[in-house]
Amino acid sequence: MGSAIIDYLKADRPPAPSRHVFFRVSAPWIPVTHDAVAKRAAHYLHQAGIVVPRAGSHTLRHTCVQRLVDAGWPLKSIGDYVGHRSPASTEIYSKVAVETLREVACGDGEELL
Repeated sequence: MGSAIIDYLKADRPPAPSRHVFFRVSAPWIPVTHDAVAKRAAHYLHQAGIVVPRAGSHTLRHTCVQRLVDAGWPLKSIGDYVGHRSPASTEIYSKVAVETLREVACGDGEELL
């Protein structure tokens, strides 16, 4: 991934006085906004048939963080990775998975043995 960004910066990035990395693909070459990223993510989520309450880039970010929590990564490392300013922001993702607990409680327990 890093080499692709370097290639883009060297060969494909439009000339601009701004220090932003990504720009629109057509003139006027202005920096890509958060809203544009969210709309593209929503477009591809819908195109893939993925139904979520709030389709957008935040859905991808939330999924990434939740998977890191589920994999047992330290919350401090996750918070640093996604740029959370406060540990409390990352702690939200460590909430108990109520539905999973409900399945365990209501099941016969055979899968656990």
